Amino acid sequence: MPPKSRIPREMILEAAYAIASEQGVAAVNARAIATRLGCSTQPVLYAFTRMENIIQEIYRMADSYHTAYLMQLSDDENPMICIGLNYIRFAEQEKPLFRFLFQSDNFAGQNITGLIDTPEMLPVLEVFQNEAGLSLDQTKIVFKSLLMLVHGWASLLANNSMEYQEDEIVPMLKIAFMGMIGAIKMEEAT
Repeated sequence: MPPKSRIPREMILEAAYAIASEQGVAAVNARAIATRLGCSTQPVLYAFTRMENIIQEIYRMADSYHTAYLMQLSDDENPMICIGLNYIRFAEQEKPLFRFLFQSDNFAGQNITGLIDTPEMLPVLEVFQNEAGLSLDQTKIVFKSLLMLVHGWASLLANNSMEYQEDEIVPMLKIAFMGMIGAIKMEEAT
C-alpha cells in the first residue's frame, strides 16, 4: 500500500482554483500548484494523473461559485435586475473565472437552448418566471434574449479596461427586462 499523501486532493484543488482565479486557467500546471503549496510536483501528479482532471474540477468549482454569486438577491430590487447585474459584476470582479467559464470552448457542440435547459439553470429561471408572471417557455425566451445583452456587457468589462458604471447599467437592464416581458405578453394577447 502506498504511503498516504500529506497533501490532500482538496488542498491541491484549492491551490489550482486560486491560481485560475488570479491568473487564469492557462497558468494552472503541476509546477505552479506545487509552488503554491510549497512542495514538489509529486503529490500533485500522484493525486491527479492528468491535468485535465484538475481543470474539470476547477470548472465545477467556478461554476458553483458563479451560480451562488448570481443568486445573491437584494430585497429592494427586482430579482431579474439583480441576476443580470450580478452576472455583469462577476465578469468585472472575477475576470479570469468569467473568461474560463464563458469565453473558452467549454460549450462546444451545444446551443443556447441546451445551455438554458440544464438543471443548474432552473433556480435562475424560476426567479425570472415568478417575477415576470410568465410560463416557463416564455421565461426561457425572455432569458435567452436578455442573456445576449447582459453577456455582451459582461464580456466588454471582462476583456477591456473599461469602467464599471452601475448607475448606467441598471436603467438599461430595467428597460430591456420590462420591454421583453411586455413584448411576450403583447404577443400572447394577439
